[in-house]
Amino acid sequence: MANIHLIGGEKGGVGKSVVARVIAQYFIDRDHPFLGFDTDRSHGSLLRFYSDYASPVVVDSYESLDTIVEAASENPDKRILVDLAAQTHIPLVKWMDESGVLEATGELGITLTYWHVMDSGKDSVDLLKKLMDRFGSRLNYVIVLNQLRGENFDIFEKSGEKQRAHSLHARTVMLKRLHEPVINKIDAGSTSFWAAKNRSQSEASGLGLLERSRVKVWLNNAYEQFDALGL
Repeated sequence: MANIHLIGGEKGGVGKSVVARVIAQYFIDRDHPFLGFDTDRSHGSLLRFYSDYASPVVVDSYESLDTIVEAASENPDKRILVDLAAQTHIPLVKWMDESGVLEATGELGITLTYWHVMDSGKDSVDLLKKLMDRFGSRLNYVIVLNQLRGENFDIFEKSGEKQRAHSLHARTVMLKRLHEPVINKIDAGSTSFWAAKNRSQSEASGLGLLERSRVKVWLNNAYEQFDALGL
């Protein structure tokens, strides 16, 4: 059956949408069929950068959120990718509790994985604790240490939450830093990562030769880690 990947972290500005975009590009480059859902009404990144694969979903509407599980049930050959906007934890948990989402997906054989995207601050560690307090071993976890939002993760490394996450069989990936001007050019051009690594500077929204090379190296590093997760 399908796998549902929830890309969250609750805190704004930790890079959730970039992670969702990298996973979307990974699915495309690895020929893994997928469906995307975007919960950000005003700045939906999947809708902006991968519009052919994504649909909007309203996080405070049960009927809208239900389409995520229904899509997974009706398309067992496809991965389901959900980009969660900031401040969606409370309505998401309410929907999951009152709809019996974990029980329903378990009965259907659907795997539910929460990707907790972190910056280097304490807030991200506290939010991880909150997530694990709420769901414990009932969720699968991937912890994303996002170097685009800070390179020193000592607070997490020295916290008891790291050991607790490992006891819950959480897996950890590191999204390496990408030269900021490159990310800014990609975002300014509203281009996919495929376009970023393939379009030359002479084309619209294209990057320079070594800028495209940096994107390829950056993506390849992320892809190696995703391969190890068995996505």
